[in-house]
Amino acid sequence: MTTTTPIEQGSEESLTNADEHHQDHRMFGLATFLVADGMTFAGFFAAYLTFRAVNPLMPDAIYELELPLPTINTVLLLVSSATFHRAGQALKRSESARCQRWLLITAGLGIAFLASQMVEYFTLPFGLTDNLYASTFYAVTGFHGLHVTLGAIMILIVWWQSRSPGGRITSHNQFPLEAAELYWHFVDGIWVILFIILYLL
Repeated sequence: MTTTTPIEQGSEESLTNADEHHQDHRMFGLATFLVADGMTFAGFFAAYLTFRAVNPLMPDAIYELELPLPTINTVLLLVSSATFHRAGQALKRSESARCQRWLLITAGLGIAFLASQMVEYFTLPFGLTDNLYASTFYAVTGFHGLHVTLGAIMILIVWWQSRSPGGRITSHNQFPLEAAELYWHFVDGIWVILFIILYLL
């Protein structure tokens, strides 16, 4: 029969507390990164709005953007946030199969968004180098599309690691899914702002 000394018990408690704090610090680090990333988007938005206010486009360079595809894209991303949340709820209940199903749906919605954006690119009445407005439009939407691509890849990685049995992501280790979900909500929120500025203003 083995006994645990007070020193050993204290060490175990310290390690447990350290692990808990470590997880909190990781989420804080991700939130800090997202704030910095949001500042990059804010720079894009400020440059675009300043350009429109100070340098109005010539009559032949004014484009009326179609709303159907961007509106569909907005719906796709908003729905994907809801499905990602459902995946997290399923993981908390240790329902790995249901969690994986919701993750696949979320990744599929993200890929559908990217496909829809590519269709829009091919149907726009202007090209990347036509003028400053066109360049700004492609830069900001392309930068956001890159974030969606990375997010979809992360979701697929989380989907694979949440498999049961053998998966690393479980109800006892939810940080990877929570981190990916926070990133995805950030990407969705940026798109809503982008949609309002580029398509509605």
